[in-house]
Amino acid sequence: MKKALLLLSMLTVLAVGTFAQSVQVGIVLPTKDEERWIQDQTRFQDALKTAGISAQVLFSEKDSAKEKANVETLLTKGMKVLVLCPVDSASAAASADAAAKAGVKVVAYDRLITGTMNVDFYVTFDSFSVGAAWGSYLASQAKGTGNNLYLYAGAASDNNAFIFFEGAWSVLQPKIADKTFKIVNSDAAVKLQGKAELTREEMASIIGQVTTNWNPNDAKSKAESNLTKATAAQKGTVFILSPNDQTARAIVDAFAKDKAVKKAYSTGQDADKVSIQYIIDGKQSMTVLKDTRVLVADAIKTAISFAKGETPEQTKTYNNGAMDVPAKPSEVVSVTQANVKAAIVDSGYYPANLFKNLK
Repeated sequence: MKKALLLLSMLTVLAVGTFAQSVQVGIVLPTKDEERWIQDQTRFQDALKTAGISAQVLFSEKDSAKEKANVETLLTKGMKVLVLCPVDSASAAASADAAAKAGVKVVAYDRLITGTMNVDFYVTFDSFSVGAAWGSYLASQAKGTGNNLYLYAGAASDNNAFIFFEGAWSVLQPKIADKTFKIVNSDAAVKLQGKAELTREEMASIIGQVTTNWNPNDAKSKAESNLTKATAAQKGTVFILSPNDQTARAIVDAFAKDKAVKKAYSTGQDADKVSIQYIIDGKQSMTVLKDTRVLVADAIKTAISFAKGETPEQTKTYNNGAMDVPAKPSEVVSVTQANVKAAIVDSGYYPANLFKNLK
């Protein structure tokens, strides 16, 4: 009997170990240059280790060719699930197709992979709500009419940049129509300011003028160029739609150097540590917290479901130009000086000792 029990125990351990090894998850993230993705890497590694899953995280260094090479490397290692955050939404379709051909489930992570039928699930935050949160914040701070509005956006190669902008436009356009805001730095946006809903092509015409390419240097240059062209009347108090924390800091720093700018309200996302300090210090007005602990947990849960042959729970679909991709978007939180301690520190997202003058 003891031998039988021992044998059963050994077989159970072997079965668990074999399953853990067989659930091989390849994760490809866009860059190491942004704090956000380093956080994601750490949280992926911690969550996967806890779940007993064999996995590898690779970075594409903002290069689609490197991304494709990373996927090919992971395919040689027998992964069952690919979690891919694309550098370029359209270019990533080739990697998704290659993975599907190898029998690998493809999970688009944070950014949608477009133009292919081979995306099995999309793990994301509610990107429309991110943009709507920006618009709502700026609208809540505006008084009277003729408030100067500067628009900036993410990279035109990133499908999320369009969804963020769409969300922001849904709130800002009525306030532009009723003269609360006056667009300063995009004649394409001025031409379309009477339209509550924009087509993809119309959004592209605006984003093409105000893109930061998710690059703080590009954001700084664009802001400085806008300020050089702006009149004194277009400065004073300004409202800045800035697309993420890295670019927001570059933009608000540029505006702060212009003595004709007396007050700037700005937006952001990702809750970078540096931007949280900027918010505490009054340099950046708000950010949107996309709790990567939640997103990573959702991605791991999805990967495990696929590895077990199950279907992940979905609540929504996103059209990628070729199909409606199932998804279950996570909620986001707006962070300002008023709630920064509760949202960032009390929630356990960051420890208090990382910040100065936190109240």
